[in-house]
Amino acid sequence: MAFNFYHIDAFTSELFKGNPAGVCVLGDDWLSDDIMQSIAFENNLSETAFLINKDGGYHIRWFTPTVEVDLCGHATFATFYAMVNHEGYTGGSVRFQSASGELRASKNGGLITIDLPVATLTPEKYKWAFECFDSHPVEVYSANDEYMFIFEREEQIANIKFDLDNISKVKSEGIIVTAPGNEIDFVSRYFGPNCGIPEDPVTGSAHTLLMPYWTKRLGKNSLEAMQLSPRTGRLSCELKDDRVLLSGHGATFICGTITL
Repeated sequence: MAFNFYHIDAFTSELFKGNPAGVCVLGDDWLSDDIMQSIAFENNLSETAFLINKDGGYHIRWFTPTVEVDLCGHATFATFYAMVNHEGYTGGSVRFQSASGELRASKNGGLITIDLPVATLTPEKYKWAFECFDSHPVEVYSANDEYMFIFEREEQIANIKFDLDNISKVKSEGIIVTAPGNEIDFVSRYFGPNCGIPEDPVTGSAHTLLMPYWTKRLGKNSLEAMQLSPRTGRLSCELKDDRVLLSGHGATFICGTITL
């Protein structure tokens, strides 16, 4: 058995920046969960997406090196990028069926946009948050089994010292840290050791939490964002009704074949 595999750097126009994702283009049915998890572990990327075309529609699933997740923005982005640049897909948009419902992706020239469901934020108490980072957040919210810590300054996010052992004790998929940007609307970083991702370079799904907060605080629905991981990545974001639209560029690192 053989199928096409792509390694795409998402939300960047430069190789070795943005967030790398694996994309496995299968036939009309899934591999076993164990095999897909093993492939994701072997790839050792923050996420590997698996795509099938069944009953006239596209279906997508995502695996970190250790678990399957319900939503991954950058690997959805990478999947559509691979479809239009390497798989001969000629449509201007596509609909993916997923564990998080229907997701949409589209292209406009070299720009790719993905469309994700907005999260509903719940304010949280945050005394325990002091054990995870050297800086103290001024607010904490939760949604979708994730936490979002709000800080005052971009420099706190860029220079934050984190304790992965204590972060892993928090019962969640990951923790987002964010602050207003100096020359951009907001910045963030993402830590997900419970999902096998110590720090995720650019996290599309995190912006489903970030956007409802920052659009309300800044008073506008279209924002520019940057994730300040060592690889960095930039996203143009729009909150539109109950959806978050994330746009950016991609770069192909590997086109290959996986043989089982």
